[in-house]
Amino acid sequence: MTDLKQAKQVAEILSALAEANRIRIVEFLRTGSKNVTQLATLLGVEIVNVSHHLKVLRETGLVQDDKLGRVVNYSLHPKVFSNDDPEATVLDIGWCRIEIPHN
Repeated sequence: MTDLKQAKQVAEILSALAEANRIRIVEFLRTGSKNVTQLATLLGVEIVNVSHHLKVLRETGLVQDDKLGRVVNYSLHPKVFSNDDPEATVLDIGWCRIEIPHN
């Protein structure tokens, strides 16, 4: 049985993913790291909105950031996501594993 602490962690992750643009950000990051400007262009939304979504994803441990000078690149966190399967990306949230098929 899942304890309360683990249940809260899983709920936070699922809540972070319960927004369409955050799911799309995860989708775009599956092919490699990107900065905020690149993601805003791909999403067709304002940079400030992308920054907010990335903050939520970063706080829940779904993405990580790497600052190179003035540019911050974001990527999927390898402790949560794995791309070992050429057909799918796997999201492991501790309570369950979710397979995200590649298009």
